[in-house]
Amino acid sequence: MTETLWPAPVATAAVDATVTIPGSKSVTNRALVLAALAAEPGWVRRPLRSRDSQLMADGLRALGVGIEEQVNNTSGGSGGGEAWRIIPTGQLRGPARVDVGNAGTVMRFLPPLAVLADGPVHFDGDPRCYERPQHGVIDSLRALGARIDDGGRGGFPLTVHGSGALDGGTVELDASSSSQFVSALLLSGARYNQGVEIRNVGGPVPSLPHIRMTVDMLRQAGAQVDAPEDGGEKDVWRVTPGALLGRDLVVEPDLSNAAPFFAAALVTGGRVTVRDWPRHTTQPGDQLREIYSRMGGSCRFVDEGLEFTGTGAVHGIEADLHDVGELTPVIAAVAALADSPSHLSGIAHLRLHETDRLAALAKEINALGGDVTDTEDGLLIRPRPLHGGVFHTYEDHRLATAAAVLGLAVRGVQVENVATTAKTLPDFPQMWADLLDPPPAATT
Repeated sequence: MTETLWPAPVATAAVDATVTIPGSKSVTNRALVLAALAAEPGWVRRPLRSRDSQLMADGLRALGVGIEEQVNNTSGGSGGGEAWRIIPTGQLRGPARVDVGNAGTVMRFLPPLAVLADGPVHFDGDPRCYERPQHGVIDSLRALGARIDDGGRGGFPLTVHGSGALDGGTVELDASSSSQFVSALLLSGARYNQGVEIRNVGGPVPSLPHIRMTVDMLRQAGAQVDAPEDGGEKDVWRVTPGALLGRDLVVEPDLSNAAPFFAAALVTGGRVTVRDWPRHTTQPGDQLREIYSRMGGSCRFVDEGLEFTGTGAVHGIEADLHDVGELTPVIAAVAALADSPSHLSGIAHLRLHETDRLAALAKEINALGGDVTDTEDGLLIRPRPLHGGVFHTYEDHRLATAAAVLGLAVRGVQVENVATTAKTLPDFPQMWADLLDPPPAATT
């Protein structure tokens, strides 16, 4: 098959731009699940429209949930622009078929919801989904009384035999490979007869901020949740059974997707403002402020959002990214352009994402002349002069944006299948072009 290559634009001057980042995938897909389980209709405003969110919406529709997509709707009290009205069904339906694609939130969050359907729900997806860990969800649901057929694979394809209800209760699981195992059970747990108590019996849970996001959103929907960060028992989460409220929720910008844009300011010594950056948030992407400041930039809140400024000097970093693994690809790209070595650690779980991100980053940066070693739980990056070449993305959106960052400073970088960025950043190539050559301001 002929490769589709995108020539990564080279920065010829310091960038100076204001960017609107689409809504958070993590918030959008959690909001859709909670709205589908609510006792009354709700709104999700400014949702991310991407492949992952569309897969979630289509999966919920297959189970009988009504989702009306509207534009410029301001009824219900807040927010303009695109809005989705979610109309819960009295009883989730089966039989149904759900395509999970390669979306972690869809493959983990919908099976715990499907046990509440009144018939079988069959799940399948992209070939990569067969390789991603799903055992934490499958084993837990079985322990709680669900019947699941997976052919002994511990993954996809699989069928959840919904019976209309689930007793729930206490379950032990190993969540060391994905925080989504915990979030998946919490999101539907309030609808189980006894709620759910989740005890992690494995190693440290990665991406804990994403569980905190789940807990926060559940509480806003009226659920009672006990979590370790509130003084509860370590590695134990509980959600009490009860009805969920239909909400009118405006989705925050996806802060993790700001990573390549702020990186452009860092690498070129320019300035980028991301509109509507929240001053208080549970999104792990908010840690970009501290990480990139350590690498040579500075940031401040302004009226439009968050302004990040680079100095033109990029420094290496020693960082444990266990809680913010999704930021690793772009941080690694910046580190490859730095003036000193970097050590990124705590991210062994990235081997189980859209691809083995650690091996892929090492291979692709080294193919451009870099010196990157993937360790047991991270990356050692020793900056070297880089040259052009093809950067393979392995159907991984974050590898594609990392390649675009390298292309700012390295002529001749060609990105294979940049269209994979549509997973969370629709229209990324045009956004990137506008960053480097902003369109003229509208005149009145």
